[in-house]
Amino acid sequence: MSTERTNCADVLVIGGGIGGLSAALALTRKGLRVRVYEKAPEFGEVGAGLQLAPNCTRILREYGLLDEARALGVLPEHMIMKDALDSAELTRLDLGDVERRYGDPYLVMHRSDLHRIFHQACVRAGVDLVTDADCTGYENTGQGARVSFADGRVDDAEAVIAADGLHSIARRLLVDDEPVNSAYVAYRGAVPFEQVRGHDVHDKAVVVYIGPKCHFVQYPLRGGEMFNQVAVFSSPKAVAGEPDWGTPDELDRAFEGTCAQVQAGLPLMWRDRWWRMFDRDPIDTWVQGRIALLGDAAHPPLQYMAQGAVMAIEDGWVLAEHIGEQRARRSAESSGVDWERAFAGYQAVRTEHCRRVVLTARSWGELWHLDGRARQQRNKLLRARDVYDYSFTDWVFGPTALRPEDEPELYPRIPLDSVAL
Repeated sequence: MSTERTNCADVLVIGGGIGGLSAALALTRKGLRVRVYEKAPEFGEVGAGLQLAPNCTRILREYGLLDEARALGVLPEHMIMKDALDSAELTRLDLGDVERRYGDPYLVMHRSDLHRIFHQACVRAGVDLVTDADCTGYENTGQGARVSFADGRVDDAEAVIAADGLHSIARRLLVDDEPVNSAYVAYRGAVPFEQVRGHDVHDKAVVVYIGPKCHFVQYPLRGGEMFNQVAVFSSPKAVAGEPDWGTPDELDRAFEGTCAQVQAGLPLMWRDRWWRMFDRDPIDTWVQGRIALLGDAAHPPLQYMAQGAVMAIEDGWVLAEHIGEQRARRSAESSGVDWERAFAGYQAVRTEHCRRVVLTARSWGELWHLDGRARQQRNKLLRARDVYDYSFTDWVFGPTALRPEDEPELYPRIPLDSVAL
């Protein structure tokens, strides 16, 4: 059975998460008619907190959404990295100075709040939002692209944006690969701030405790009314290939010997659910004909750089900018977009940037989780860093590149073996 829709869309976006909705908003702002298909019965987002660096809040400001995000989130004053074993401070970022340097703030907020902001913005912009739509196939046609759904529906448009996540169906058109298991797992817990007031926590900072094969993150949410915590650790069961991995008993064992602040936070984690951490190897091709990948479908990262949602939002902004450059006057038959050139420009710049983020996230995870002599060398290196040294953030917090030649140089690499103890 197929069902036709009476209103035609120029672009179909598959996936109603943060990436899909932000892309739909960006394209609508360029005058395109956009329809978003979401598999779930309603639009929503699970999880707890997320961090939005200036390369994201810059885009929120352009969309007119930054004030709303500020009101629902927290502007932390510092990002502090500590050793998870002895709680000693290793390094920090002055986030007030970060805002002065990059022009926009570093913001933390609840994932569901950011999703709701984009959903409401899409409603106001007239995006066609469709739920209960399980997309099962993509194909190019002579005039554009087509998607099909589990209930027999099909829909056609000039172009399709696949924002269908880590297990993307559209990605199979481009590469035969599978998610890469890091063998790490994350536990989360967002609680009223009153529950942690006596735990020696920072109420105006993002704090990361890094330790051997584990780390622990804390920061306030929702104007300081809530407190978000994330516990991440390497699962011995996963390393051994056992199917039942990441269980609460492994959580407790992983953080044995960590400092009092971490120990105080562990009992507040949600213990009935956990998130196994996967990414994918970077790919250079995100486009096939009139079908383009976006967000985690193209570049799912590990979480160490806190850039997953940010990259997806950047993708939509960059794609919309290239569409704006390649769009002529709308006609009765066409939106006026030169899709081949727009998609080529999008792919040319985003694949390299996101490759860097995915691979850097892996290397930062390795750095955070060192033990023994390597841990001591890392700690000495971090303590020597000047608080106002931005050589490690300029390449990612700075303006989002629209062309390959605008992509800044990557941060300098310092071998741990060069650090004398």
